[in-house]
Amino acid sequence: MGRTTRGQNAMQEDPHNMQPAILAAAGGASALARSARSKGPLVWLDMDQQELDDAYDQIVYAPNRDQVTKRRIANSEKARAVIGPPQRVAYGPSEIEQLDIYRTKRTNAPVNIFVHGGAWRANRAADYAFLAEPFVNAGSHYVILDFTNVDDAAGNLFPMVEQVRRAVVWVYKNAASFGGDPSRLYLTSHSSGSHLAGCVVTHDWRKENLPVDILKGAMLSSGMYDLKPVRLSKRSKYVKFTDEMEAGLSALRHIDKLHSPLILAHGTCETPEFQRQTRDFFAAVKAAGKPVEMLVGEGYNHFEMLETLANPYGLLGRAVLAQMGLTSSK
Repeated sequence: MGRTTRGQNAMQEDPHNMQPAILAAAGGASALARSARSKGPLVWLDMDQQELDDAYDQIVYAPNRDQVTKRRIANSEKARAVIGPPQRVAYGPSEIEQLDIYRTKRTNAPVNIFVHGGAWRANRAADYAFLAEPFVNAGSHYVILDFTNVDDAAGNLFPMVEQVRRAVVWVYKNAASFGGDPSRLYLTSHSSGSHLAGCVVTHDWRKENLPVDILKGAMLSSGMYDLKPVRLSKRSKYVKFTDEMEAGLSALRHIDKLHSPLILAHGTCETPEFQRQTRDFFAAVKAAGKPVEMLVGEGYNHFEMLETLANPYGLLGRAVLAQMGLTSSK
């Protein structure tokens, strides 16, 4: 029920990536610095505290983060100039609970919902408009969510998960109002957004009297699906982990409630923990006999992986369009 695909010709798929040699050199320098110090007591698997902290700190493994972020914001401005501004709609009671709808010209079209990352602390829907253009051109509405951050939620991840679930329900119930087909909803996500998305796809929708397969497919890239090691890392300085949070919001522990085909993805230049988290979730879903595919982006770091979603011929863009039964143009 599961298969793994490794991305080929990465530089051809996305010409905006930095040269692999530069990234390799930067990664090599970081590895050299890590190996030069004395190893401390093991905290998780074969990692001491510093290694575990580094494994949940993207900048250690992606030195070009700021450049990619600037590119994302600039490309989002360009995308809005082409496809037009989104329809901004409230999906919940708080001010932050709003979503951006980028509409395609096709009627009764499928809908893709995107959950952004940012270590649970940062980013906003407006800065991800660049992802919408290829989907709108292919005949899909594209919805990008805003939701609270963990700092404003006093260190609690539950409100974030509840808001993302509420947004999915709003789209399901209101898709027809913007020309969407509620029977063809798909979810995509990245980074900490994939943690939230994991909690969405493993939610028991029967509690809301909704179809268990409310989402017809999902692509989760570069995420975390078991909070135990994250709780042991320095992220616990701003997330107030509890036993209830760890157990309830670890998608790996709720695969029995999964009813949507999954695509899971990571890059080979991501941190060792983000790669392992994806591999372990893939293996568990596959072992449960549920449909899952894993994509491995050769030469991509954490932030560059997301850029391939904005390219209809990129590793993630091609895969998600195929999952939705769409091609690169209407």
